[in-house]
Amino acid sequence: MISIKDIAEACGVSTATVSKALNNRTDVNPVTRERVQETAKRLGYLPNAMARALKTKKSYNIGVLMVDKAQNGLKHHYFASILDSFKVIMEHNGYDLTFISNQIGERMYSYYEHCIYRNVDGVLAACVDFRAADMQALLESSLPVVSVDYVSENKFSVASDNADGIRNAVEYAVRRGHERIAYIYGEDAQVTEIRRNAFLSTLESQHCKIRNQFIRQGRYLNPELSYRLTQELLTDSEEKPSCILYPDDICAVAGIAAITDIRLEVGKDVSVIGYDGNPTLRMLRPNLTTIQQDTDMMGSKAAELMLRLLRKEQIPPEQQVVYCKGTLLEGETVAQL
Repeated sequence: MISIKDIAEACGVSTATVSKALNNRTDVNPVTRERVQETAKRLGYLPNAMARALKTKKSYNIGVLMVDKAQNGLKHHYFASILDSFKVIMEHNGYDLTFISNQIGERMYSYYEHCIYRNVDGVLAACVDFRAADMQALLESSLPVVSVDYVSENKFSVASDNADGIRNAVEYAVRRGHERIAYIYGEDAQVTEIRRNAFLSTLESQHCKIRNQFIRQGRYLNPELSYRLTQELLTDSEEKPSCILYPDDICAVAGIAAITDIRLEVGKDVSVIGYDGNPTLRMLRPNLTTIQQDTDMMGSKAAELMLRLLRKEQIPPEQQVVYCKGTLLEGETVAQL
């Protein structure tokens, strides 16, 4: 293995100069710094992570929490896309990612204990029960934490503008002539509460009657439940919705199947609006109308916020939470009445 000493001998300089040059220190002659860096690259030098950690008091390792009861995590296109964008920027800045949970082998740990065990410099919490005591303890710890889609006082977060997304979906349906609009929403969470409140307030602002029987609780990424709830909405009472909003695109596709199975036509007899903007599901026909969340921006903004925290910057309150707006993707599943 190539060492700093090998590079120093090849360049005819001291090991101290090599160390400074590899760390881009300004107190090294630029020509010497460039020669040392080129020599290190040519010889295949790789810095020792443990030695660097001892010297800098940093592990250059970021913990990632993607643990939920449904075990969706990386299966969820939305969160996986955010993580991919986050990963690119963090790796470009010299950081590795480590997944954090509350179990190592057969032993149970708190999230904070696992973070300490893995010696992470900070944590991205992207898919977890934020209301759990274990997660609240991590948020209150001294570790830098950036959460995704969870906003709390004096904490750092990147969030999709869910209120704006639901508002756009309902207003689009109303512009297409729909007034009997149903909503199948996800399980209890801050995001769900924001979306449900936005749905109700937008119906009111659009002078649409709120029909409680049209509002049903489902679960995110649960197609079986969404299928059943869709059929109930369309068969339980004489008054039926003309348009149904879903918590995500997978549930919307299940709703399309449910509508088709009772011999109704999607985009004609019953309209459907999804959420997330999953590019694969939008290849199906009829082309799904949905709200596309800007996962690339969310991941990059989360990385920028994390890097600022790691540099111990003073971040003003108005910059502690970053909201990213989504986009309505018009498809073929909403009829013009």
